[in-house]
Parts: sequence; structure tokens; C-alpha cells
Amino acid sequence: MDKGQITVFCGEGKGKTSAALGQGIFAASQGKSVIIIQFLKGKAGEQIDFIKRLEPEIKVFSFEKLDINYQALSPEEQQEEAMNIRNGINFARKVLSTEGCDLLILDEVLGLVDQNIVTDEEMIALIEAKEEGTELMLTGIQMCDALYTYADNVFRIESLK
Repeated sequence: MDKGQITVFCGEGKGKTSAALGQGIFAASQGKSVIIIQFLKGKAGEQIDFIKRLEPEIKVFSFEKLDINYQALSPEEQQEEAMNIRNGINFARKVLSTEGCDLLILDEVLGLVDQNIVTDEEMIALIEAKEEGTELMLTGIQMCDALYTYADNVFRIESLK
């Protein structure tokens, strides 16, 4: 992994989170500090419990308070969770601007634009907050066109069969 790179894993296929987590484990095995922030998956992200055992090398955060994913919530619950999610975005911005880790993984962050929790402009501002020494990985189904100019690597994951 090159220091300071921005990598995106997007697409309809399964494996985006797994690919990013694999990169996180690889970085931690090289002595790098890793922070993972999960979005839109509820308080209990499915693959992440095992990764939590790797602390302090890998730190995992989710700012959502409810156990079910965002899409399954009522409109009132979505509104409340959106505020919690925005706290997660603010935390990510702080990590990026202070070089709080070597690798920051923002899992399902691209879906925040689709769910109208953040705008394209807010996503770009988050990326622009990144200091040179931090590598950033973003995952989600749909990548907005405006992010292509910021990304060093974009991987589209799709199921062929």
C-alpha cells in the first residue's frame, strides 16, 4: 500500500467490505495503525466482531445506535440515526486532519450520499481533509462521479455468476 493513497471499492457485488478489511489486516501486520468506521449497517456489523479482537492495532467504530441497518428503519428512526452517522463523519474528518492513523477505512460511506445523509460536496470536503500521511479506503455500492478525480484506485466489485 502506498502511503496517502485513496482507494475505493464499489459495485453491486459482495466483497467490498472484505477487501477493505483484508487491506486493513495487511496494514496492521506491517505495524501500521488502522481505524475502521462502519456506516449504514447498524450497531452490529456482521464481519467486524472478529476484527475487534485485533485492537489496539485495528480500532473499529460505529456511531449508529440501533442494531438493524439503516434501510430497515422507520423514517423517524432514520432521522435519528442520520444524526449519529453525521457524528461518525465528523470523527472521520478529525482522524483525517490530524493523521490519527495510517489507514482509515470508511465502510459503506458511499451509501451516505445515496441515502441523502451527506451531499457530494460534503463527501469531497471529507476527502480534502485528509493529510498526506494517511491512506483512505471508501466502500459502498455507488460511487458519485465527483470522487473519481480524488481516487487513486477504484475497484468495481461485481458478481459474474
